[in-house]
Amino acid sequence: MSGTFTIHYFATASQYTSKNTESLPAPLKLSDLFGELEQRYPGMVQILSTCGVSLNGEYVDIEEDGDVVIQTGGEVAVIPPVSSG
Repeated sequence: MSGTFTIHYFATASQYTSKNTESLPAPLKLSDLFGELEQRYPGMVQILSTCGVSLNGEYVDIEEDGDVVIQTGGEVAVIPPVSSG
């Protein structure tokens, strides 16, 4: 049985999608996330390549953790690079 997970967009990702939050179909492998977003928002992969991603409050690496499955009810955040000064 499938449901949805919530994805949160911040800064440039939010501007690009014109959304702060949306629901996407679950389950979805983490390695498929960027492809799914690129289909919905063509060209977004350029923004995503500079962003960090968290799953349920913990940073994940799309390549290293690609086999992780985003489950129904999960929360993903696309976080732009943070500069400190």
